[in-house]
Amino acid sequence: MADQTTAKPPVPETTTEAVTAKAESAVETISAKAESLFEQARSAIEDAVESTVEAVKEHPFAAAGIAAGAAAAVAGAAYGVSKLLEKDDEATKA
Repeated sequence: MADQTTAKPPVPETTTEAVTAKAESAVETISAKAESLFEQARSAIEDAVESTVEAVKEHPFAAAGIAAGAAAAVAGAAYGVSKLLEKDDEATKA
């Protein structure tokens, strides 16, 4: 009986070249889109920073109050987490 294994037919070079060309084209397209998105994000961040700086210059006391409130909120959250962790440590030791 003849060998029943099926060997894959060789891929024509033109098909390989076509696949390679499509892959290269896709990489170029993705790269261009990623660069465009990066530029849009950079521009949006620059605008946000500029707006924030202008707002702080126009209303320095309000900005200081907001910063103090944010710092107090972060400190309160950190304190609360530390207390919860202390309770967990006490429960595991018991």
